[in-house]
Amino acid sequence: MTGLQIFKPMALLFSSIALTGCNGASDSPPPSGQHADQSASASQEVIDALAHALQVEYRVVANKPGGCSAGGAAYDGAGPCYEGELSLEARTPISGDQWEMYFSQTEPVALVAPGEFVIEHVNGDLHRLRPADAFKGFEPSEKKTVSFVVRGQVLTEAKLLPNYFVVAEGAEPKIVESTRLRSDPETGLPVRPYIAALSDHSRLFSKGPQDATPLATASFLFDANKDTGPVDPSEVARGVIPTPKEIVLAGAGGRLDLAQGVSVSLEGVERSDIAAPLARLESFGVPERTEGVPVAVSLQPRAGAVEGAYTLEVKADSISINAADAAGAAYGLYSVASLIDLGDTTIPTLTIIDEPRFAFRGMHVDVARNFHSRQAILKILDQMAAYKLNKLHLHLADDEGWRLEIPGLPELTEVGARRCFDPEENECVLMQLGSGPTGAAPVDGYYSVADYTEILQAATARHIEVIPSLDMPGHARAAVKAMEARYRRLMAEGDEAGAKAFLLSDPDDATKYESIQYYKDNTLNVCMESTYAFIDALIAGMKKIHEEAGQPLTRYHIGADETAGAWKDSPACKSFMADPANGVSDPEKLGAYFIERVSTMLAANGVEPAGWNDGLGHTDPDKMPDVVQSNAWGVLSSGGAAAAHEQANRGWEVVISAPDALYFDFPYEADPKEGGYYWAARRVNTRKVFELMPENLPAHAEFWKDSSEQPFTVDDRAPLKRGVRFAGVQGQVWSETILTDGMLEYMVFPRLLALAERAWHKAEWEVPYDYSGAIYSQDTDRFTDSMRAARDRDWARFAAILSEKELPKLDRAGIAYRVPTVGARIKDGALEANAIFPGLAIEYREDGGAWRRYEGETPVSSDRIEVRALSADGTRPGRAIAVE
Repeated sequence: MTGLQIFKPMALLFSSIALTGCNGASDSPPPSGQHADQSASASQEVIDALAHALQVEYRVVANKPGGCSAGGAAYDGAGPCYEGELSLEARTPISGDQWEMYFSQTEPVALVAPGEFVIEHVNGDLHRLRPADAFKGFEPSEKKTVSFVVRGQVLTEAKLLPNYFVVAEGAEPKIVESTRLRSDPETGLPVRPYIAALSDHSRLFSKGPQDATPLATASFLFDANKDTGPVDPSEVARGVIPTPKEIVLAGAGGRLDLAQGVSVSLEGVERSDIAAPLARLESFGVPERTEGVPVAVSLQPRAGAVEGAYTLEVKADSISINAADAAGAAYGLYSVASLIDLGDTTIPTLTIIDEPRFAFRGMHVDVARNFHSRQAILKILDQMAAYKLNKLHLHLADDEGWRLEIPGLPELTEVGARRCFDPEENECVLMQLGSGPTGAAPVDGYYSVADYTEILQAATARHIEVIPSLDMPGHARAAVKAMEARYRRLMAEGDEAGAKAFLLSDPDDATKYESIQYYKDNTLNVCMESTYAFIDALIAGMKKIHEEAGQPLTRYHIGADETAGAWKDSPACKSFMADPANGVSDPEKLGAYFIERVSTMLAANGVEPAGWNDGLGHTDPDKMPDVVQSNAWGVLSSGGAAAAHEQANRGWEVVISAPDALYFDFPYEADPKEGGYYWAARRVNTRKVFELMPENLPAHAEFWKDSSEQPFTVDDRAPLKRGVRFAGVQGQVWSETILTDGMLEYMVFPRLLALAERAWHKAEWEVPYDYSGAIYSQDTDRFTDSMRAARDRDWARFAAILSEKELPKLDRAGIAYRVPTVGARIKDGALEANAIFPGLAIEYREDGGAWRRYEGETPVSSDRIEVRALSADGTRPGRAIAVE
């Protein structure tokens, strides 16, 4: 076929031509005359027809550990792969062939069978399908299928992203309607109509012969939930999440009624310090009133007191809170709120003596990959404070977007915060993650200075420190492309010095590399002084915003991700390494140089550096500042414990971020309808988060398995130095597959409550760390049977408190937490059902009929039974599953 400019190889496309921009206007001079108008009109007609009439179906044919093929051709790449098919069916005839369709999937197509279409991997997750010479147009209801091989595997629907769109020269890009994300009318959960069900377990839900992961069927869940036994109602009544260090009951069944509200008196405490917990109490029906129950809140600082410590005493007629600091005063009031059961304003008379286990109790939220609103972050902050978490690690920039306004660098948000169809990337960055072509989707956007200030002030009022993260030197494509757009603009204006001032890439760099997310151009050039000028301006801008918001910037997360192979063929780096004064002659040491230099820059500005442990691990500790935070995210079955121990032994503040239980973008259960990524764990439900023993990482080898559900061994004979402890724990949610605020809440809650439990409270059943070193596996028994039994009893208590007291509070706050899938079986003609949270109502139906409340073992006659749970307030059903 005759190729238009749009069909050039993408490397040329992005550097040499000008095509339709985000607004649909052509950057190239249009052809003149009536013929041009007719041509553009014809192109738009084809694009409109494709957008409205094309039915797209994506089918995963088989996941394999290797040996994939398509159309008789074998894929010669190493490692896991899958065979797929993309079917296109037009409901009306379409004859044009001068068009392309773009789509996103998280692993790249590597091989395409010959036929009527070509599929090309563009960059990152973006792919392009175009008609080949053999394409003959679409007849009515004709289905055309292209077969291909993909590098990697797909085990959850969420990794196959929506919003395929079609483009042609001179036409406005349009999303193909059949690929839009839908919402289930009952559950509100996302529906992906363009994906054929991943229903065949052996072919589609297994990584290979060594993968023993069980599908989360109703019978599997029933067995998993069976040991969540009954709990004494008095334990629920006095239950607080997170569990206090000590609770002493005041007497036999004494209770204090707060129906008349509370009358608060303060000593040494500012009202702003406790406004948030008082607002929470009011939302539970306990307002401030002069005639209310007297509540005395006072500070009693004492030597050696732990930050956040408090004592709460609930008497028959009053409440007193004595705290070590303002945060402790707030936490005491939050514990009062936790004692309340919605609909009952009485609380037990008791004394709580409490302090946090860790100083760092964090939640990481990624708004860079896909943007999430200011309101979503404010809601998360509110719940973090209620459960005594105190660090919000806010991931504000990555390859797919820059999400914070920095005065003086407008391109960061004008270009870097938007994804649209603009091949030159002057108006926006490359489309990614199903964002679509317009740059105006909800997943595009940024926080203005005013927005971010509101977030900072809300965090400060809740005793939460915001730790901003703008990833570098890898994971930085949005910044790189924004500064390239700035360079082109200023060069066109004749300002060469200004154009080069903050340039982050070497225009003559010929290095070929690929990041872990398959980007070819996402890394800052660490050899250019303009890179450090940019970072210096960034730090200054961030400090100013924080200072004016009333929360000084004291810690900044560099990210410290590197991209293997970057910079090797950069003239700027060759020149840099040739100068002995720079002290770097090996390109493999450039990443460490960058991290050491930026960390020193931060420290000189009074800001403590933080980063992910893999990147920080390349540095020379003697060239790093005295205080360094390292987030240890290594997989426990693959050396994660050893890496965490090594950096803690350096004297760094290590924050446990183990993906095995702390990555909340992973599926709750092993089901293709759940979650997104799963490279470290196929299932991370709330119970697994609860089971984490953050001060003894190796011991998990005794009762957890790896991501293929195989046992593993941890050799800890190079242990922590005696007395060394971790600084804290952090949950993570990455947003590649999380496209709405509601989906964000689904993935974070209720797992956040179990995170808070482990960050605040050290359970008696946890295995003490052995500083002499040891080997752990499923054949060792340091986690004894009695410890396991104690853990299971503690889980039953926690689950009861969560489902009966805390989930209703999340409902009231409008949090769209995950309602669990239900365990069930048919035994002797009767339905038996249970849920991971035993207080939730369960429903069942036969043969697709009306839903009925499950009240206990129930006779059934059909072999088509479905079950589902309801939210705690009974208004929102969870996903239904069949009872096999």
